[in-house]
Amino acid sequence: MLQINVPASDFSGLLQTKPSDNNDPDSGKNRPEVKGHAEEIKQYIIERSNRGKPWIVGTITANVEPKDIKVLEFARGICLVVIPRVVKLDITDGQHRKRAIHELIESHNSHLISDDDFAITLVLEGNFQQCQADFRDMAQTRQLDKSLLLSFGEFSGRVGISKELVKRVFMFKDKTEKIKATPSTKQKLIYTMNYVARFVSCVFTNDPSDELKDLDVESASEALVNCLNYFFSKCSNTEFIAATNSNELTETDISSFKDDCLLGVSVGLEVLGRLLYNTYNRSENYFDLDKVSQLASIDWSRGNEIWRDTIVRVDPQPKNPDKPYRLSTGVHAATDAVKIVKFKLGWG
Repeated sequence: MLQINVPASDFSGLLQTKPSDNNDPDSGKNRPEVKGHAEEIKQYIIERSNRGKPWIVGTITANVEPKDIKVLEFARGICLVVIPRVVKLDITDGQHRKRAIHELIESHNSHLISDDDFAITLVLEGNFQQCQADFRDMAQTRQLDKSLLLSFGEFSGRVGISKELVKRVFMFKDKTEKIKATPSTKQKLIYTMNYVARFVSCVFTNDPSDELKDLDVESASEALVNCLNYFFSKCSNTEFIAATNSNELTETDISSFKDDCLLGVSVGLEVLGRLLYNTYNRSENYFDLDKVSQLASIDWSRGNEIWRDTIVRVDPQPKNPDKPYRLSTGVHAATDAVKIVKFKLGWG
């Protein structure tokens, strides 16, 4: 293999894609195009560039018949690769990145990448079947869990606020899984970074997917940290867990909390976030502690009738009679629960 760097303006003339189509893998050298993926990459580059932030795209892998190019070796692995103009490099992996770069160069945003070079790993292989095998082998990667992606995310918006909460809110500190998709009770973990991030988005926009890109991390975090430490210390369902260090909690403590309290599961946090949204003064950046206190006085256990037929359903024939409740995690269930709580509290 060779590693070459190619100016963005030369992509269209040098690289070509041959995606499979019509349910026939042998009709191309790489997978069928995923609709919208190239546009996502393009918008990522545009957004980061316009904000003066660094961005990165992975190396593109392409193949070529060794006899079609000339390699002039110097020393220590350094060489000059001569590619005749009539030769095309067939993309094995990276067709969506190539399309995104090509469309950017031909758009009014071309200035954002016109001076950039992009890395290409050039495989000296012309055999079609081997190229397909190369794509398969490069695809042997495990999808990253959302919590890990959030933990390594840029310290801005909801990612930055979530990181602050996990460090400074007693209920989350050392009780949040930052890498895997689910929190391990054996490791005395209750939440994941993804739970917390969705909660944060609900608090500030009532939308669990909003990334809060325009929100100031420092001021928003300060207000929410104070609000949550107050709430979790006042709520009878969470008071013990919040006040106790994780190394002092037992596995039974964690298991019982998750099984009984809605604030130990993702949908319960979402409901709390949507309710806190109604207590937040956006112009002055503070939470109405009187209303927060009202929320803390609610019984957040699964057995409370207030949650019945929204986020909690009673199984008429449960496998375990001690656990007759099952959760409904859909958006409508969460929003219906919020409406009922607001009505009960007289919030209008």
